[in-house]
Amino acid sequence: MFAEDRAAFITSLDDYSLLIIDDLGVERNTEYAMEQMFTVIDSRYRSKKPLIVTTNLKLEKIKNPPDLAHARIYDRILERCAPVLFSGKNFREEGAMATKAAAKEIVRKDNKI
Repeated sequence: MFAEDRAAFITSLDDYSLLIIDDLGVERNTEYAMEQMFTVIDSRYRSKKPLIVTTNLKLEKIKNPPDLAHARIYDRILERCAPVLFSGKNFREEGAMATKAAAKEIVRKDNKI
């Protein structure tokens, strides 16, 4: 995206009554990625519109960021969002166990032929 298009896109995010950012913390940890994430979060912060952020980051890490770039993002999120912990079984892990069991069965059958 060209800079003008990117700025227009980020500005357009404020047109939505609710913005959901899924899986914060998995983006590339480059200066450019952090700048873009800050721009999106800051724009939403200034618009004072609702924001939902999902992440696997621990609250302790969000409250104690590793550097200034993360602190600028996390501070705005913590001011606009109420942390809610969801816990339970990891459905991906359960799926992986089922896939592994199925693969073992296939290998077992192939070795008997």
